[in-house]
Amino acid sequence: MHIERYDGNRDALLPLFALADDSPTQVASYIEEGEVVVARAGDEIVGHALIIDTGDAATFELKSIAITQARQGEGLGRALVAAAITYCRERGGRHLIVSTATADIGNLRFYQRLGFRMASIVKDAFGPATGYPEGLLIDSIPLRDQVVFELDLGAD
Repeated sequence: MHIERYDGNRDALLPLFALADDSPTQVASYIEEGEVVVARAGDEIVGHALIIDTGDAATFELKSIAITQARQGEGLGRALVAAAITYCRERGGRHLIVSTATADIGNLRFYQRLGFRMASIVKDAFGPATGYPEGLLIDSIPLRDQVVFELDLGAD
C-alpha cells in the first residue's frame, strides 16, 4: 500500500467522494478545493482524503475521506489521516477539523480512536436544503445532525 499526493483529474475519484458524502451537490461544491492524497494498491486507487484550508492559517479541514468497501478495515483510513496530519503540520497547522453525521456510529468511533475531540454539533445539517435526500438512514438512525471534531496537532 502506498499513500501519495494526487494531481490527476478529480472526477476519477467521484466514486470515493460518493462513498464519503451522500450529496452530489455538496461534493461538487468542494471536490476541486485543497489537496488530495490517495491510497494505492498497485495501480488501483483504493482510498482518498481531501484536506482544505479553512481561512484560518492554523486550522485545516479533512473535508472528505473514504476507502473502497473491499479494503475497509485494513488501516488505510488511519494511514490517510496520518498523511493529512503530516500535510497540515508541514504547513504550520495547529488544528485539524473533520465533520461527520451524528448518526454514523462507525465514523464517531473512528475519529475518537484517532484522538479527535468533539467540538460542536450542527443541527439539521443534512436534508433537502443542503442537497441530501429526505429520509436517509445510517445504521437505522435518521441522518440529521453533524458533529465537528477537532484534533490538536501539537499533541501526540
